Amino acid sequence: MFLMLLVVCLSSILLFFLMFGNSRNETYEISAYEISPKTIRSPKTIEDTEKTELERVRAEQAVPTSYRFSEDIMKNRQAIISSIFTAISDVKVEEKKETDMTESKKLKLLREKLDGMEKEGSLLRLSDDQLKQLLASDQKDLDNLHQLLLTIIGEELSQPFKQEQVSTHRYEVERQIRQTSVLPKELLDVALFIGRSTIMETEVIDEELTEKNKVEARESVEPIRILQGQVIVREGQLIDRDIYQQLKLAGVLTNQSSFKPVLGIGLFILFISGLIWIHFSKWRESKQFKKKALLMFYVIFFTVVILMKIISYIDHEFDVQIAFLFPTALAPMLIRLLINERTAVLATIITSATAGIMLQEGIAAIMQMEVALYILFGGMVSIYLLSEHGRRSTILQASLAVSASNVLFIIFYLLMTQTSYTLAELTFYVVAAITSGVLSGALTIGLLPFFESAFHLLSNIRLVELSNPNHPLLKKILVETPGTYHHSIMVANLADAACESIGANGLLARVGSYYHDIGKTVHPGFFIENQHAGQNLHDSLPPEKSRDMIIAHAEDGAKILEKHHMPAELVNIARQHHGTSLLKFFYVKAKEHNLDVEEEQFRYSGPKPQTKEIAVIMIADSVEAAVRSMKEPTPEKIAALVESIVRTKVEDDQFDECDLSMKEIKQVKKVICETLNGIFHNRIEYPE
Repeated sequence: MFLMLLVVCLSSILLFFLMFGNSRNETYEISAYEISPKTIRSPKTIEDTEKTELERVRAEQAVPTSYRFSEDIMKNRQAIISSIFTAISDVKVEEKKETDMTESKKLKLLREKLDGMEKEGSLLRLSDDQLKQLLASDQKDLDNLHQLLLTIIGEELSQPFKQEQVSTHRYEVERQIRQTSVLPKELLDVALFIGRSTIMETEVIDEELTEKNKVEARESVEPIRILQGQVIVREGQLIDRDIYQQLKLAGVLTNQSSFKPVLGIGLFILFISGLIWIHFSKWRESKQFKKKALLMFYVIFFTVVILMKIISYIDHEFDVQIAFLFPTALAPMLIRLLINERTAVLATIITSATAGIMLQEGIAAIMQMEVALYILFGGMVSIYLLSEHGRRSTILQASLAVSASNVLFIIFYLLMTQTSYTLAELTFYVVAAITSGVLSGALTIGLLPFFESAFHLLSNIRLVELSNPNHPLLKKILVETPGTYHHSIMVANLADAACESIGANGLLARVGSYYHDIGKTVHPGFFIENQHAGQNLHDSLPPEKSRDMIIAHAEDGAKILEKHHMPAELVNIARQHHGTSLLKFFYVKAKEHNLDVEEEQFRYSGPKPQTKEIAVIMIADSVEAAVRSMKEPTPEKIAALVESIVRTKVEDDQFDECDLSMKEIKQVKKVICETLNGIFHNRIEYPE
């Protein structure tokens, strides 16, 4: 587990350095008030906060001041007028009470009463002469003046008007006062002064509404953004202050550095590494195979990542998007054939996401989505269409299907971009899609042998090659032990069908059966299927010698396969297909001569079958040999024989070291009986 974690960590670090350069935007070493060396576009959408704030301030300043009409002004001004005449009346009352009151005392008393009013209405401060004139006037004239001013002022101040219109309304008040005939001439000047001084604007500033309008004006200004792909400055254009600020905001100046791309790539790698770790740690498989599979996964993944890196380096030299040439199904097909389908799906997702980042073109801000989807769909098509047996012909068929899928995606991409393309560009994209699929198949076929050799793997393609009758070792079996060859073919048919029925690897069982008895080529005459004319060499040998000859074929076969660098799985089948079974015939024969013979001396050296496939081959091998020796086999006899042989193997604990369940054993017996019944069915007797 520690080794697997170390592989994931080291691979993550390597992937970071491979991807980091592709996540950084292109920068330029330029200064303000220089001539731009090239056309520069914004790599991302970003708000120009300075311009946005400037526009918002302008919008705020353009909002006019809001006013509201106040009826209280009219009432307040009329109250001031009434206060003047009330004060005069009060002084006149005091004068009657105090007959010797001097004029100066009356003036002082009136000024005291008007002191508060004059402070409130600062424009209405009557002079001493005007006050003396009022005090000297008849009460009836004062009442007429009071009523006249209230009426005229009330009419004028009941109209809404602003500060700039005050002079007009004062003129109107003056005009109306002059036209009246109820006032004596000596009160006209005082009346005009009071009337003019009382007039003021009736519309006051509405601070709340004004502020609300300013806020709405600010909010109505949309943020000024520099859009992704927008031309900031063209080649040969002067970089003024505003343009330089936009370049700075876009982050395309050389002196600008940001930790964000580093952090982003780090999080992405952490995420995919976590997925890989979870996938392999939860996988129910032997630790040795998981380690091997993890190493293969990363070797294949880094192979395609390096290919992405090469494409990203040369991509800017072309006007078209050459990323569509990338072999979309290479990693999925290799992993599908070398590991399994579930891991291939994971590889497809991770590869497509990585390609979206590394194969960015132009102004892609985060991920080139069309490239990511292109690789994702192509990879998934290859996984689902690739044959279980993985023959080269099926790989080519799957790659052609990937090409068709790629072409469909390219058509979708070209239609969605709503851009006009030249015939040359359209031709390139279609050819690139087809090439991508074909290249995926060609590279898969070319790289498979290297992976199989480097990791000592037995893929379906390798199994198919080993099943070719022209293989030297199969020819050796056919020529030197024809009976064994025929027996092996029969065992292969039984084992293949039985393994397929329980979900085991039928192809492995079939090919392993072809080679399981190759050890018999060392001493072919000692095995009954290769004996002729009724001559049995064991009749003239002691049982111990016969035992050695028979038992030796398992280890001899394993050595022959190892010598010819055959896969370990086939070597194990040759060595384990008899497990530690007892050579009962020779044991009983030896027992007749020596009662002290131990049973262990007549057992195969093993080990017992370690996999389901080897266990099924053991059953098929014993059953086929036994049925062959039966006279007039019937379904009932075959079923009874199969049941007896399997029961003996179970009671002998031959399946204890593999994960073959009793339910699966029952299914194996059923399929073997059905297959044997098809082989040994009754035939019609034809007339002579």
